[in-house]
Amino acid sequence: MSIEIKVPTVGESISEVTLVKWHKKDGEWADRDEVIAELESEKATFELNAEQAGAVKTIAKEGDTLNIGDVVCSIDTDAEKPEKSVSSEQPAVGKEQATSNPKPQTTNPKPQTDLKATPVAAAIIADKKIDVKGVTASGSNGKIVKQDVMDALNNPGRRPGTVLFARNEREQKMSNLRKTISRRLVEAKNTTAMLTTFNEVDMSAVMDIRKKYKEKFKELHGVNLGFMSFFTKACTYALMEWPSVNAYIDGENIIYHDFCDISIAVSAPKGLVVPVIRNAESLSMAGIEAAVVELATKAKENKLTIEEMTGGTFTITNGGIFGSMMSTPIINIPQSAILGMHNILERPMAVNGQVVIKPMMYVALSYDHRIIDGRESVGFLVRLKELLENPELMLFGKDPVKSLLEL
Repeated sequence: MSIEIKVPTVGESISEVTLVKWHKKDGEWADRDEVIAELESEKATFELNAEQAGAVKTIAKEGDTLNIGDVVCSIDTDAEKPEKSVSSEQPAVGKEQATSNPKPQTTNPKPQTDLKATPVAAAIIADKKIDVKGVTASGSNGKIVKQDVMDALNNPGRRPGTVLFARNEREQKMSNLRKTISRRLVEAKNTTAMLTTFNEVDMSAVMDIRKKYKEKFKELHGVNLGFMSFFTKACTYALMEWPSVNAYIDGENIIYHDFCDISIAVSAPKGLVVPVIRNAESLSMAGIEAAVVELATKAKENKLTIEEMTGGTFTITNGGIFGSMMSTPIINIPQSAILGMHNILERPMAVNGQVVIKPMMYVALSYDHRIIDGRESVGFLVRLKELLENPELMLFGKDPVKSLLEL
């Protein structure tokens, strides 16, 4: 019997998907529930599984755009399951090795003397301490010759195999996810009164805490103590104090939230995605770090669900991991604000009339001026700065002594 595998319904607003990759070739066997293909909608990448065991008969091709309900492939459930061959269960070896060395042996890595190069080329490589990965071999049988080494020395930084002054172009179809990112960014610029305000944060206190407690934190909670938990926790307090920053416009109404669903911008293989940490205001530092790790891992493996990427009330993006010193992030609509983190640089600061070197970070808040005024945007950043420079305030959201005295 042959059964059809169709594109499943993946969301109310999604009508088409793209077949990104086949995991099973035409005629190949698939066990029940085994992944046979990878599909991509405008919001997420998801896997297509075999509903029954059998031989796969591919119908759609990689790169095809399919509608919901279209047939992707069929599975012949009456096909005979092939037996596993010996070669698929053990590494391939030469005939002589298979007969004369039946038992596995441990070998040491080849020394540099086994470099496939002419004597002159090898001598120059050793003398100049050249990384052979940056040398393009032009000799017979892939051997590096003297001219190859000289080319690498005279053109440092050039990728191996590239031709000087080449003007090649290549065309690649834009993925559904990239199309969605492009559309939403343009929509955000065109439909919001976006403005950005900046401040700077002395990261000394946060860095001291991480240095002092990171090993104990990892030992007890099983996750690293990163910067994201400090910023997320600080943002939840600031958002509660400035609710308009945590709200959005719905027609002629403003929707306020008494909770903080924090979207975290993550750079995934196929583009920028923003999975959501639900009720971040109720999570501990360890809980936030665990959520960040889980969502970031899923993003890198293209396993985020649509539910995990919808419904955020505020977004945090960290351009600092790429070396960004300052930027103006674009609002993640329909949200009304986004916080941009940047890299930490040691800079001379005036402290009590003295010049002191401090680890400083610029922070940026892009916001929709239709709902958030200058008072709210600046107040939010000032409060964020206060909480990060005095992390003990995040225990109760205010000065511990005042909390103790109920002031």
